[in-house]
Amino acid sequence: MTQETRGERIAKWLARSGVASRRDAERMIEENRIRLNGQPVTHPATFVTNGDIVQVDGEPVSAPERTRLWRYHKPDGLVTTHKDPEGRPTVFASLPEGMPRVISVGRLDLNSEGLLLLTNDGELARRLELPSNGWLRRYRVRVFGVVDEERLANLAQGSVFDGVRYGPIHAVLDSRKGDNAWLTVSLKEGKNREIRKVMAGMNLHVSRLIRTSYGPFQLGTLQRRELEEVSPRVLRDQLPKAAEKAPTARRTPAKQAD
Repeated sequence: MTQETRGERIAKWLARSGVASRRDAERMIEENRIRLNGQPVTHPATFVTNGDIVQVDGEPVSAPERTRLWRYHKPDGLVTTHKDPEGRPTVFASLPEGMPRVISVGRLDLNSEGLLLLTNDGELARRLELPSNGWLRRYRVRVFGVVDEERLANLAQGSVFDGVRYGPIHAVLDSRKGDNAWLTVSLKEGKNREIRKVMAGMNLHVSRLIRTSYGPFQLGTLQRRELEEVSPRVLRDQLPKAAEKAPTARRTPAKQAD
C-alpha cells in the first residue's frame, strides 16, 4: 500500500492543520476528543485520507494548508493559549479575521511582550522549538534594583537559584538610571519564567520583558499587535524543506481587544 492510498497518521495531520503539536494531538486522542468520519479515534496509528472528516471536540477541522509562519508583536496582558480558564484575553483572539488556525512557537507569559512566532503547522512549531537548533532568544529586560555586573557576567557559566539549575544566560547592562536599569539578555534554552526567576535570585525585580529575536527571526519595527507573514524566501532559507509554496508576505494590524 502506498503512502498516498494509506494516508497520513492523524496526529501528524492534526499538527499540520495547526490544531496542536503532534505530541499534544496524541494526548487529545487519549482524551477521546478526536473523531474520524464520526467514529472516535482511539489510537495514534490511525490514518487520514482525502475526503475523510476529522473533528476535534465536535468541530470539523480543515485539511492542512501550505506551511506558513508569522511574526507577531505580542503586547503584555495577553496569554498565549487558545482558551484561558480564568477568562483572560488571549493572543489568538487578538488576531485579525481571516487568519487560519495557528499555534505559537514557544510562549510568552501574560506580562511579557515582543516577538511571538505563529504558524499553521504544528510540525514546524516543533522543529523551531528544538534545542538542537542552537538558536538564541534575545530579550530587552528592565529591572529595578542594584545591578552587580560581575554576578551578571557569571550567569554565562550557569547558575542555581532556589535549588533550580539554569543553563548559561548571557546578560549585559545597557543603561542605568537610579534604581532602574535596562539589560540585554540572551539564552538558548529557557525554563518557565526563567529570566524573571534568575533576576529575582539576584534581588532584581523585572518590570518589563521584551523578546526582540527568536533565532534568525527579529521583532524589528513591528508595532504592538502587528502581524507580518515571513516571506517564502526567508522561510526556505531557514528551513529549506519547511515550505515550498508559502504565500507572499504581508503586514496586517491585528484587531484591538475590547
